[in-house]
Amino acid sequence: MNAAPVIGVLALQGDVPEHRRALEDVGAKPVPVRRPEELHQLDGLVIPGGESTTLWRLSVAFDMLEPLRKLIASGLPAFGSCAGMIMLADRLADGVAGQQTFGGIDMTVRRNAFGRQVDSFETDIVLSGLPGLPGLPGRDPGTRDATPLRAVFIRAPWVEQNGQDVAVLGTEQRTGRIVAVRQGPLLATAFHPELTPDRRIHELFVEIAKDNT
Repeated sequence: MNAAPVIGVLALQGDVPEHRRALEDVGAKPVPVRRPEELHQLDGLVIPGGESTTLWRLSVAFDMLEPLRKLIASGLPAFGSCAGMIMLADRLADGVAGQQTFGGIDMTVRRNAFGRQVDSFETDIVLSGLPGLPGLPGRDPGTRDATPLRAVFIRAPWVEQNGQDVAVLGTEQRTGRIVAVRQGPLLATAFHPELTPDRRIHELFVEIAKDNT
């Protein structure tokens, strides 16, 4: 029996417990990471939502910025939700002065593009390439599922430009803006899949991590 993949959850800020629960639900072994020495032996890394400028400053304070940049550039699978999407972007459309990211995905992201906290909303999105929902009648666990996913947007970014190697997995219907992408072992969503019971995004990421080992 294959061992559960070890997925680090960057525990500097954001929805760390929610991501850990979601990863456990899909058979992974989540571990919190705050220091460079905790990055070894990971099969993947989740970068939670929160506030991107705070994540950037804390990653500098905890000496995590450069180690994470190098690991992601060398092929470590990573998934970022909301602010985590911003941190995986190679370029920002409206970053604060000096703001840096971990990078890895050839895209330009705009922070808080869907509005402020009071503009938060939920909507259904059909995403491509998601694993099937095991246990549902008439659906095999290995199939890909087109059932809409309930997406929670909180001060969410969107992708304004993506390179040719970046696969667009989903758009927000009202605006047509790109809100989910994948580039190789890197996955990013503008919304918070950890805040709903639907585990397909986390299941997809764990599949990516397994395929990369």
